[in-house]
Amino acid sequence: MQTGGYRSRGTKKEYQPGKPVLSVITVVYQAEKLLERTMESVLNQDYPNIEYIIVDGASKDGTLDIIHRYDDQVAIWISEKDQGIYDAMNKGQSLATGDYLLFLNAGDEFFDPQVCTKIFTDFPEADAYYGETEIISEEGALLGRRRLNIPEKLSWKSLQYGMVVCHQSFIVRRTLALPYNTEYRISADIDWVINSLKKGGTFINTGIYISKFLEGGMSNQQMKRGLTERYHILRQHFGFIPNLLNHIYIAFRLAGHLLSGKKI
Repeated sequence: MQTGGYRSRGTKKEYQPGKPVLSVITVVYQAEKLLERTMESVLNQDYPNIEYIIVDGASKDGTLDIIHRYDDQVAIWISEKDQGIYDAMNKGQSLATGDYLLFLNAGDEFFDPQVCTKIFTDFPEADAYYGETEIISEEGALLGRRRLNIPEKLSWKSLQYGMVVCHQSFIVRRTLALPYNTEYRISADIDWVINSLKKGGTFINTGIYISKFLEGGMSNQQMKRGLTERYHILRQHFGFIPNLLNHIYIAFRLAGHLLSGKKI
């Protein structure tokens, strides 16, 4: 395992008192073309209390070269083989010491440099914060708002109709976050969000765009597995009959969206 960052050298960052610390975690593998813009969006935040953590899956391209260039600005980074994205996310979560967690993976970005300041200045302390998400291409072009609308009032039951809040626009108190279930390879994020919401009580809709989410390129096989995993996760949380009826609704909703000619 390779490691670095100022924490690895025993250096501590001085945070402003009275403000929560946000641990931002980036998981990356073979993404030298995408990583730097993600890192810059985190490091350019004007909020002072950010702990930045990077977990690399032993990349063989130029990913580590990019990480090394920012070594003194990253709290801690590690590079080693993992057992998939959620195993890597669990590593990042275990390294975090902040009050809150946010995952921005390679290619994702904060919406603007003031996002964290807006959230932690404008809103009282909460168990979780959530907001809107803009979809972007690999080239960084804006593709429009995420298809699913976020609920005005979020609870764990809101997710019975799918991932209504984007993982990259969901900031949760660290003490509420369980490890990701690595039995799931594609859809463990919805299980993680539901479990976090079940433990919390105060969830604030910030009303702002929090992140830019990199448009995915799932193969048909991955998409089928992801949908199958999601069905089993939601059945576990909501029961067989309610989940079956909810998925009928989801199917009609998706069909209507496709017939309108809009992107997924």
